[in-house]
Amino acid sequence: MIIVIGHLTLEPADRDRHVELSSAAVELARSTPGCLDFSVGADSLDPSRVNVSERWTDRESLDAFRGSGPDTDDGAPAILAFHVDEYEIQ
Repeated sequence: MIIVIGHLTLEPADRDRHVELSSAAVELARSTPGCLDFSVGADSLDPSRVNVSERWTDRESLDAFRGSGPDTDDGAPAILAFHVDEYEIQ
């Protein structure tokens, strides 16, 4: 199993828009074979933070998802910083 977890930092005024725009990616991920869970949500304490978490059955499923979708700018707010870790559980 692959676990991806972390957070993004945005301007506080942009956070909720980022979460809203992420719903399409969440829906796509959750319907992708190998995705066990995928979540993007506003942090309950920090108005500039968006928490992200993913669980995948295997590396191939995660890589296939990462390689899918358009590489276009959809007008999403700028991410100022991020800290995301990935763990492989045997």
